[in-house]
Amino acid sequence: MTSYFPPAGAIPSHNSTRTPSPAASPLSPPATQRSNALTNRLTSVLSASYADSDIRDALETLSLRGIHNTPEVRRQLRLDVQQEVVDCNAEIVRDFGKVAEQLKRIGTVITSLNQTCEEMRKHIGLARQDTAPMLEEASALMNQKKEAETKQQLLDAFTKHFIVSDDDLLVLTSIEDPIDDQFFDVLARVKQVHRDCEALLGGENQRLGLELMEKSTRNLNSAYQKLYRWIQKEFKSLNLEDPRISSSIRRALRVLAERPSLFHSCLDFFAEARDYTLSDAFHYALTDAVSGAAGDSNVKPIEFSAHDPLRYIGDMLAWVHSTTVSEREALEALFVADGEELARGIQAGLSSEPWSRIEEHEEVAFDGQKALSDLVNRDLIGVSRALRQRVELVIQGHDDPVTCYKVIGLLSFYRTTFSKLLGPNSNLVELLGTLEKFTFGHFEALMKDAVSSLSADHLALTPSEDLSTPQFLVEALEGLTSLMKTYETSFVTDDMQSKNENRFTPVLRAAFDPFMELAKSSAEELSNSTARAIYLTNIHLTTRTTISAYSFASVTHLNPISTALASLRVNLLEIQIHYLLDASGLRVLLTALEPFSKPSSTNVAPTKTEEQNSHPPENQPQQQPNLADIATLPAFQPEALIAISQQLDDFLPSALMDATDNLKRLRSATFVKSVTEEAVEAFCRDFEFVEGMIIGADEARGKIDVTRVDRGSEAGAESEKGMEEGEGEWGLRRLFPRTTGEIRVLLS
Repeated sequence: MTSYFPPAGAIPSHNSTRTPSPAASPLSPPATQRSNALTNRLTSVLSASYADSDIRDALETLSLRGIHNTPEVRRQLRLDVQQEVVDCNAEIVRDFGKVAEQLKRIGTVITSLNQTCEEMRKHIGLARQDTAPMLEEASALMNQKKEAETKQQLLDAFTKHFIVSDDDLLVLTSIEDPIDDQFFDVLARVKQVHRDCEALLGGENQRLGLELMEKSTRNLNSAYQKLYRWIQKEFKSLNLEDPRISSSIRRALRVLAERPSLFHSCLDFFAEARDYTLSDAFHYALTDAVSGAAGDSNVKPIEFSAHDPLRYIGDMLAWVHSTTVSEREALEALFVADGEELARGIQAGLSSEPWSRIEEHEEVAFDGQKALSDLVNRDLIGVSRALRQRVELVIQGHDDPVTCYKVIGLLSFYRTTFSKLLGPNSNLVELLGTLEKFTFGHFEALMKDAVSSLSADHLALTPSEDLSTPQFLVEALEGLTSLMKTYETSFVTDDMQSKNENRFTPVLRAAFDPFMELAKSSAEELSNSTARAIYLTNIHLTTRTTISAYSFASVTHLNPISTALASLRVNLLEIQIHYLLDASGLRVLLTALEPFSKPSSTNVAPTKTEEQNSHPPENQPQQQPNLADIATLPAFQPEALIAISQQLDDFLPSALMDATDNLKRLRSATFVKSVTEEAVEAFCRDFEFVEGMIIGADEARGKIDVTRVDRGSEAGAESEKGMEEGEGEWGLRRLFPRTTGEIRVLLS
């Protein structure tokens, strides 16, 4: 690569000889400064980066010129460059001179154009002054034309919208013309005209609006009257059994709903016609003899089963239910399917007939389901009347309480069914509720008659010798069981369950409580307390077995029966305890030991006098009895104590069997066993008390030797002989040798 700079250390000159440096002068800079300047220059040259874009461009330019690095070229390079710059500037100056000449010519042209425009502006102003009146006149004529066209359009639109042709009015009001789609189309247009007349009343001239509204009102009234008469005519020949009810009738009813008075009048007419038809059909189903017509030979009239009240009433209710469902399904297409249109029509009718409102600010909302249920109720008024008469006659002539209660369950079932079908406030639901109360009243009357006849029959109330449950109560419980089975299998309504109301409680009060009271009162004829307790226990056990099998009866009556049984059990327990004490002779010893201690195991509460005697006066200190004094009591004398001991020995072998036989007339072996076992346990506790007192008395008297003595042995004989002769002191334990353990073993 050619270097554009001399080698380092070379000094450029015009010849190759080295010129000596001139002598230093006072005005020349010091040699140190010259050396620094040269050094800086060399440093800047050497530090230049060949990657610099400016240097790289300069080198490329030199390369394109084909310049060689020679001293001559280096001297002429600046001059050549400057000459090129001068030449370029000269060319630019020449080009800008041409541009300046063109601009001068353009300026001349613009000046000429400005003069021409000014002259044209003057001519236009003069022309505008001449044509202004003609333009104003033309604009006024155009505005008048537009106003005339607008008025013509308004007149055409008004005529088309508010004026009904004579042919259309004839279709709307003529009786000869049928009710078809054209009638409803014309009616809709007239109603629209009537509504739009209200806008005309808001203008300055109200005469036109009043005339059009009056005319449209007359036409509408005539149209509704025509529609009303046509619907009445169609109702006379309407067949509800036909699943395809005419759509024109449904449409006519929706339109007629806008006149509530005419609409309700049509419904009244329809309800009367259907009431007569359904009453006639019900009588036909009962007797199969309406107008002499012969029914199907395979279907017997309902009256054939009049001897069976349950079937007879069930067949009548089933027919009424089937008819009600059919009637509702047939009428549902008239009201429910188009319920919204009817609601809107009735709301519009109340606006046009404000006198139809019951209250001034009453909000009336049409309910299709409610209207349907009300209409079905009105259709079945005659059927309901006939049903009530026949049910009351059948119930009054029947004397079986169970059948009456089954009829009550049947009526309750259908009452719930009709409540879901027609609503809880419908006539049929109220009728069945009334019949249910009537039947239950007859049921109560039958129960009262049975109780009255039993009260007069002294023989029936006399307890039997075996003290079993009286027969009249057994029969009453059998009837009650039938009633409870009927109730258990019957339909219990959800609303009663939600209210936690036991509907069987009134039945128990009528069919159970009076007989139970009679059975209890019959026990008063027994003078023996044990027999009375056994008799009452048998009664309560039998009733508890019957009642406890059904939860709905146990809720109210099981607790009183269980409480009475618990009280009777306490009485029987006392009877058994007294029997054991009396039969064993232990009561004599217990009575004698009462001043020393009152045993609690006898389960006999002390009387008020005993309590007063057992407590000493407040001012006197209570004296503890001396156990040694027991031997001085008459009951603990040798002869008496030996006799009691012998009586106890005779009693023990058959004591448990005898105690069980004491309650043999009790009808529950389990009950007898539990009472006897508890009485035996109480007897053992009493014996243990007596045994402890005897041992304590011997210890207090110094008779420590309490060894049991066999009265059959020789020592026993000598002891008895000595006692008979009155020699020495005797021990109570020797005379009464039985122990508590032996008693428990023998009575187990």
